[in-house]
Amino acid sequence: MSEKYFLQNRWKLENNILYYYGLRNKENLFKNTVKLSKKQIEIISSLPRELFEEEVSVIKNLLGKQIVKENELRTIPKSLGEARFCKNCCANDFIIPGIEFDENSLCPMCQTAVDTENLKSVVPIIKGIPHSEKSRFDVALFYTGGKDSTFLLYYLAKVKKLRVLALTWEIPFISESAKQSIENAKKHFSNVEFISRKICDNDLRKIYKKLYELSKNTCACPSLAYVIFYPELVANRVPYFMAGNEPVQMLGLYYNHMSPKFVYTLSENKTLSFFINLGRILTLKPPLKNGQLQTLMTMGQLSRKDGAIMDFFGYSNPLVSNIVKAISEVPELMPPFKKAIRVSSRSGNIPAFVHMDFDEICGGKYDWKNVKNILVEECGWVPPSSDKKSLHTSCKIERCKDHSQFIRFYNCESKMIPFSALEISLAGRNRLNSKDEIIYEMEHFLGFSLDELPECSAMCDYLKE
Repeated sequence: MSEKYFLQNRWKLENNILYYYGLRNKENLFKNTVKLSKKQIEIISSLPRELFEEEVSVIKNLLGKQIVKENELRTIPKSLGEARFCKNCCANDFIIPGIEFDENSLCPMCQTAVDTENLKSVVPIIKGIPHSEKSRFDVALFYTGGKDSTFLLYYLAKVKKLRVLALTWEIPFISESAKQSIENAKKHFSNVEFISRKICDNDLRKIYKKLYELSKNTCACPSLAYVIFYPELVANRVPYFMAGNEPVQMLGLYYNHMSPKFVYTLSENKTLSFFINLGRILTLKPPLKNGQLQTLMTMGQLSRKDGAIMDFFGYSNPLVSNIVKAISEVPELMPPFKKAIRVSSRSGNIPAFVHMDFDEICGGKYDWKNVKNILVEECGWVPPSSDKKSLHTSCKIERCKDHSQFIRFYNCESKMIPFSALEISLAGRNRLNSKDEIIYEMEHFLGFSLDELPECSAMCDYLKE
């Protein structure tokens, strides 16, 4: 007999594979699975225990990594105070349990900073929007009253002087500062038309209850807003629309293994565009312009119950798939949405899903401190009560989403790394805030806690009404 062996923390046996719940170093960045033989499965299923010599030989390729002795077991921190931090940014093994560090104490995001510097957006980045001759609007914006969408509204309407259609989905948990910001924006922008929609509480609760069952939170933004407003975009023949995502949100999709690198350059793939458009021409549909393929992909994903293509390539988005399942609780929402997709695809009047590089339009870097002053002065924007909060300023229960994603990943119940954990770490890597500011925000404004948060009761109370 030999020493007792253990399955290393953050590795979990699932069917015939071992899956790693964490973010690995550069050389193994997305290598989170290890296939096993039948005999290996039998041995691992019986751990921890002492192993015979012949059993050790069966799992020898796993020793020291997935299978370890007791003194090699990794300890998972229970608080920020116990966490190990990246030498360069604020990524740590509490908010991202299972994150690895290289010999220089750098996290995977800092190790791959050069490799990902051009991953700006999963939809085409454009520098300008022309005046539309076929619509009353030049561009539409999904507008929440938060800092990012307000900045984009300011840039499009005041700096570029475009005719903007601002679309707001009224969620039950919109923050008071965001509500006031929206009302103030209506007074500041004469070239913007504001449309607000609210799903009746009976239907919304059906969706939210299912979503809570699947994700342990009710966050359906912006997917449900797309379902509600896409028919409006098509009816008004709006040529472009934007969602107002800042750079770290886009890049977070890559590190969460939801968007492969080729998606970030899809609009530049001329060969793929040629064959897609050839297929459309052969089926008597107009060829697609820049951004229109991304629109059809986004809306098509929401109109179906699975993301089969991305799943086939090993990429999936549980956020979207869970929202699709939740929306099916109110099937009456879908016919107008699906009809708008069909009509726009046949006619070619597809609003193009595009993005603007926030860093570029700011003249170098999307500096939150400078941007905030502009928004307050030019848009009447009302900041959150604390001036130290920089992420997610429009929702009162944003911490609930952070918390549920964190708890589920911490307990190896979800493969999705908490989005705020990635975004706040990338903000540190890109020097958008100081290390002290970021750690303060982690501790006070994000949901990284093993204890239940007060805001979660507000979310649950709405579900019970």
